[in-house]
Amino acid sequence: MTIKEIQDEIIDEFAFFEDWMEKYEYIIDLGKNLPLIDEQYKDQEHLIKGCQSQVWLHADEEQGKVRFTADSDAVITKGIISLLIRVLDNHSADEIANADLYFIDQIGLKEHLSPTRSNGLVSMIKQMKLYGIALNARS
Repeated sequence: MTIKEIQDEIIDEFAFFEDWMEKYEYIIDLGKNLPLIDEQYKDQEHLIKGCQSQVWLHADEEQGKVRFTADSDAVITKGIISLLIRVLDNHSADEIANADLYFIDQIGLKEHLSPTRSNGLVSMIKQMKLYGIALNARS
């Protein structure tokens, strides 16, 4: 699936929920299925700066595709990074670096987060795109 198709799928999924409490529960559930980062990457180098919670993110390139793993010490943040990984994982570094992540606004995520969590969301996106840029430059 393309990044656009995955985002459209997420938008459709969130349309089923009546209110934001149900959406938060869904995001938390998504975090429970997050492929966890290897313990060796739970260090300062992989810690995303600008997040209220601790969020570790690692990227590897396999056969021209970027593979992400992550973890967080907060359940809602774990769900948010899980959503971002779902959209960007297993795509080329160039696709990730240039991705327009419109689903965040479409589902209303940013406006339903506290200002510090919203800043953390921006930091997560920035870090994932920086991995894309770095891996693209290396290729």
